[in-house]
Amino acid sequence: MTILIVEDDVDIGSLLRRGFASESYQVELVGDGDQALRAANGKSLEAIILDVMLPGRSGIEVCKALRAAGQTAPIIMLSARSSVNERTEGLLAGADDYIVKPFAFEELLARVKVQALRRSNSEEESRILTAGPLSLDLDTRQAQVGETRVRLTEREVELLALLMRHAGEPLARADIFAALWAGHGGASLNVVDVYVGYLRHKLAEALPGGGHLIVTVRGRGFMFEPEAG
Repeated sequence: MTILIVEDDVDIGSLLRRGFASESYQVELVGDGDQALRAANGKSLEAIILDVMLPGRSGIEVCKALRAAGQTAPIIMLSARSSVNERTEGLLAGADDYIVKPFAFEELLARVKVQALRRSNSEEESRILTAGPLSLDLDTRQAQVGETRVRLTEREVELLALLMRHAGEPLARADIFAALWAGHGGASLNVVDVYVGYLRHKLAEALPGGGHLIVTVRGRGFMFEPEAG
């Protein structure tokens, strides 16, 4: 997992390098837009942390150039500018997220993880997911165990697909919420528990003995366990 950091402030760049390295990421740090374009060329990156105020090309220009070159990695822009127009400009340039300085590293790390979840949730090479006894048709919104089919809502499908793609890996409530409900006004963290409950109830009707494929991992969140049913 490689993070490309584009930041000309030596102190901030050093802080970010140490922070991501401590989380077991490979880190490449560059100080201007031209270096960023060379560093990102042809590479598969976990994320790009891109400062807006750079020498030479601005972060906005660099973001547009990265997208034009086919770079698909999540781009998180950093800036001291916090107005709605400035944030909007960054997002329209192709950024996936925008964080205002000063910021806590823990928040930036969480946003990188959320973007990774969102990307895995959207990379749907196959429209039918299979894990253990369960298959999920993303087009018809049906889950199937053997000959038994279960009809799901759109949001239930999104949640189940996210859990299936990370089968065997606990996903924190906060990360699930950010991946599926961020930006939806009025939703709170307990909506994750509510929808997990909906899925457990519906899937139990299809599983022999009414077992559960979605388990709770204490202190870590929820996990799709193919063998748990």
